[in-house]
Amino acid sequence: MAKLNVNPTRMELTRLKKRLATATRGHKLLKDKQDELMRQFISMIKHNNKLRKSVEDELQASLKDFVMARAVMSSEFLEEAIAMPKEHITVEVSKKNIMSVNVPVMNFIRKLEGDEGSIYPYGFANTSSDLDDAIRKLYDILPRLLELAEVEKACQLMSDEIEKTRRRVNALEYMTIPQLEETIKYIRMKMDENERGALTRLMKVKTLIEEKS
Repeated sequence: MAKLNVNPTRMELTRLKKRLATATRGHKLLKDKQDELMRQFISMIKHNNKLRKSVEDELQASLKDFVMARAVMSSEFLEEAIAMPKEHITVEVSKKNIMSVNVPVMNFIRKLEGDEGSIYPYGFANTSSDLDDAIRKLYDILPRLLELAEVEKACQLMSDEIEKTRRRVNALEYMTIPQLEETIKYIRMKMDENERGALTRLMKVKTLIEEKS
């Protein structure tokens, strides 16, 4: 491991020791953060997989009802029946912090027009009950679709943060800390060598003085 290009002085040694202590402490904190991020990420992925399967099954059931409704109703009449929905939906997005990652929190805001509680934008006389079932299932699945989008976005953001943290941990573990340790070792060797040289010169001067005396 290459050492840093510094002067081998006692002041520089003290400064590098402080940097090494800070880097070691930072490495431990980042490693703990990485482990906790991974724990939460794995839990979130498991929840995402279960939620996705559930949503896909419910969507498939709703689409089957639509297919059955289309089989007994003309395409034009079906499109006319659902062309003017009674419900208006908006999404309110906020954020929450998970291990320094800002993940989205989404909430539905629903407004129904006309008959209170009625989600069907058509009369029941000329429509199929399969269409009613499909509308009801889609209505019920909307919150879970929104939750799925929220969880998948959170997983993506957590994955990005894990990758950034991993790179920082590796940089400290395999570059910064070894370089500091190698440089500190070099400075200590250099200082010991200088002290031995100074001691040798002093002993030689002492010998010369004693000889002259």
